[in-house]
Amino acid sequence: MSSFEQIAADLRLSIEATNLAREFALRDCREVIRLASRTIRAVHREEFAEAEHMLGEARAKTHGVKAQLVTHPEVYHAGYIHDSQKEYVEAAAMVAIVRDRRIPDPSELDVEPAAYLNGLAEAGSECRRYVLDRLRAGEFEVADRVLAVMDEIYYELITFDFPDAITGGLRRTTDAFRAVLERTRGDLTLTFQQQQLQKALEAAQKSSEI
Repeated sequence: MSSFEQIAADLRLSIEATNLAREFALRDCREVIRLASRTIRAVHREEFAEAEHMLGEARAKTHGVKAQLVTHPEVYHAGYIHDSQKEYVEAAAMVAIVRDRRIPDPSELDVEPAAYLNGLAEAGSECRRYVLDRLRAGEFEVADRVLAVMDEIYYELITFDFPDAITGGLRRTTDAFRAVLERTRGDLTLTFQQQQLQKALEAAQKSSEI
């Protein structure tokens, strides 16, 4: 075998290993996204045991992908890894916010900074649905608490003024979050005002009956 044939044979083995790692990563990343979506759906239904179970599976898959790609950095930095980590962060943050827990940091979730920040922004936007559900259920204190967390997330995210190539398009995600936050604040304020008006009318009616 010539020296070039040996080089080509070695390269072929290396590239085949990278391609196999890529295929496994794609499969597992799709599974992480599916599990994250199911986690968020369970949170909205207040099926918290199911949400915790799905989140645990997503965590294991996310960590597994990262461990599998330690020797394949060219695959690890592909866009679909970022997307799956972002969805995982969104699900983890939603569980924490709704259960009134501390939001886990990037090292606890073992994800990259850009994926973490974008996942938080998307979790903030996803919280709108939960706030509206709580308003319909008459749980105003819960809705107000979640809105306060949304506020906190937004005002921290806008401090990350870096190029999109570094933050994974965070500015665009944060702009979308801001619009969602303002609509949610308006809905909560209007509902609270209506509640106060209803109480005042009921009080006035009772006074007139005395």
